[in-house]
Amino acid sequence: MSYRIISLDIDGTLTNSEKIITEKTRDYLIEFQENGGKIILASGRPTMGIMPHAKTLKMDEYGGYILAYNGGSVINCKNNEIIFQQKLPLSVVPEICEIISDYPVGINTYQGTDIVVGNNINKYTELEARINGMGIKYVEDFPKYIDFDINKCLIQGEPEDILKLEKILSEKYGDRLGIFKSEAFFLEIVPHGIDKAESIDRLLKLIGIKTEECIACGDGFNDISMIRYAGLGVAMSNAKQPVKEAADYITLSNDEDGIAHLLKKLKKYQAIPHRRRTSFA
Repeated sequence: MSYRIISLDIDGTLTNSEKIITEKTRDYLIEFQENGGKIILASGRPTMGIMPHAKTLKMDEYGGYILAYNGGSVINCKNNEIIFQQKLPLSVVPEICEIISDYPVGINTYQGTDIVVGNNINKYTELEARINGMGIKYVEDFPKYIDFDINKCLIQGEPEDILKLEKILSEKYGDRLGIFKSEAFFLEIVPHGIDKAESIDRLLKLIGIKTEECIACGDGFNDISMIRYAGLGVAMSNAKQPVKEAADYITLSNDEDGIAHLLKKLKKYQAIPHRRRTSFA
């Protein structure tokens, strides 16, 4: 099997613990593109938080794709065209803010170069801003301020609070919204039906690439759907256990150039036979 496209989660997958794409990983991915392959960066991050990595990989030159907000917005890096997007209904924002008001959590969305935050600012809010290279703009009345189109909201807080809110919000909005953890301290709220696999499938059909020609690599809960969807699903060795169980192969960790290791193996053997939950030697 010849793989024509690779979908990569960013944090914990493409980047190391310092949030950097190493030179080795970058070089292998650029070589993959030089040989006709395409890259998808599929992340819960906002577009602005993905763009610097797309530029590092020269995706504007080779024509890769960004799946921001877990696939809520898909962008062609060649021309910055939004191929498709889905918006979060603003009517649910006041209700959600009322539910979380008794918890020491923050809620945010994105506007330009800022993360717009309501309810509370905590260390996880600051982490989200730092990861994406964006500023924090706190607003007293979050629902009133959000009068523009948004692709998602993110609730940040201690894992025990996030777990409680995941249950409460899923029971109330499970048939209308996508609600899931991307980390133990991050609760994603996106339009119904939005996840990485759905958006990758839509993109591949649009550009004429088959599912079996796609590789998907990740480490987090929100990567499971695309790992199961792809022709070759790959988990990092630093991935959560359910992610590893969903994968065809487990590569090295993000701090050991796991993506470069994968591409080296593919280059050597052309194709790797599908055997679930097998590590690379």
